[in-house]
Amino acid sequence: MPDRTENPAAELVTLVARHCQTDGVHATALPAVFFMRHGMRAEPSYGMYKPSFCLVLQGAKQVWLGPECFTYTPADYLVASVNLPVIAQVTSASLDRPYLGFKVEFTPDQVLSVLRNFPRDMGPKDPVQRAMFVSRMEPSLFEAVIRLVRLLNQPADIPVLAPLITQEILYRVLQGSHGAALAQIATAGSAASRINDVIDYLLHRFAQALRIEDLADMAHMSVSSLHRHFKAVTAMSPIQFQKNLRLQEARRLLVSEATDAADVAFRVGYESPSQFSREYTRMFGLPPRHDIRRLRAAYDPTFNE
Repeated sequence: MPDRTENPAAELVTLVARHCQTDGVHATALPAVFFMRHGMRAEPSYGMYKPSFCLVLQGAKQVWLGPECFTYTPADYLVASVNLPVIAQVTSASLDRPYLGFKVEFTPDQVLSVLRNFPRDMGPKDPVQRAMFVSRMEPSLFEAVIRLVRLLNQPADIPVLAPLITQEILYRVLQGSHGAALAQIATAGSAASRINDVIDYLLHRFAQALRIEDLADMAHMSVSSLHRHFKAVTAMSPIQFQKNLRLQEARRLLVSEATDAADVAFRVGYESPSQFSREYTRMFGLPPRHDIRRLRAAYDPTFNE
């Protein structure tokens, strides 16, 4: 078969490189599958990781979730099981050996579909775990990824086989040492699933005033239980999570629109422009005006998971 070698890792690099010959994030003909390329070490990028399974095929990458840093290389994979605001940085890349990445996004319903036929119970008895983890790549999982990417050479097979192989990838992750951290999000009634509902609420209403009591009621938890479980899943408090969402959206608006910092501050929910400027500077390292001037001078709009 074309492209197949005795070195599966080299085969996968060749297949992915063929479909992303320029830097950036590249959608593919495979549902919810993306390839990423960077020809040099990149500056830290701020953005949202959707629920996804991520591989580094060449190079290395770090992802910060709150105070925690996750490093992964071609020997590992990273999973985010809920929407999470993160800082990501390609730490190893060069023109002759560019960073190459693979990502497949998924939904809790896809995880639940696999769990319904899972050979052992992974219900809400497990303690709440972090919604991001790095694990060592297993041969059976890597082989499923290769078969998924090979479908780009057989596009007529994609509608039938791609969903099945994606299910297999989720099944292999669920079998791994961090499987419970993925299963908890799709388990109805689990604390992690209820925290995911709160996360979805915040994603759509981050500019509104936040009452912790309302979020606790939504999750059917006490305020103290909400704080404890929310931090266990996201590595941050609900207020910190909301602040990350607000500041990331503010930065996006400042880069993409002809507007000023005070206007953007109000649009993302701040009542005080000075407070906005302080928190923006604390997160991005420069006041809004200086940060945006720097980004517009040399801005890489790609952000990959």
